[in-house]
Amino acid sequence: MRGFSKTIIAGHLGGDPESRTFDDGNSVCNFSVATSEVWNDKKSGEKQERTEWHRVVATGKIAEICQQYLHKGSAVLVEGQNKTRSWEKDGAKVYTTEIVVGFNGTVQFLGGRDDNADSPAPASKPAQAAAPAVDDLDDDIPF
Repeated sequence: MRGFSKTIIAGHLGGDPESRTFDDGNSVCNFSVATSEVWNDKKSGEKQERTEWHRVVATGKIAEICQQYLHKGSAVLVEGQNKTRSWEKDGAKVYTTEIVVGFNGTVQFLGGRDDNADSPAPASKPAQAAAPAVDDLDDDIPF
């Protein structure tokens, strides 16, 4: 059996995206997304909140679209694959886990036109299609 990894988060960008284009024309766009959990403390009844930060790496055409339309505070839904990478820094091995959005992932912009007047990105449109439309599926499925 082969394994499968998929991560879905919805939150807001903590800063403007950072992009690079390589000599071969490929692009990569990095940004951080904050997700928050809110609950009432059982003992005190006070509202509690915890924020998690997620590193996102978009590649290819989706990276170019993210750089063009996203900015600090943008609301997004990210669907990608968790990947951990490591490198040496000052003699110590450093690890980071990222949500990689490439061929099999999406970034949906959840804000509307008023979210950023300078960038008229369509609201709730995925930057990359994730699945075929229902009409495109084979009608010969036996169930």
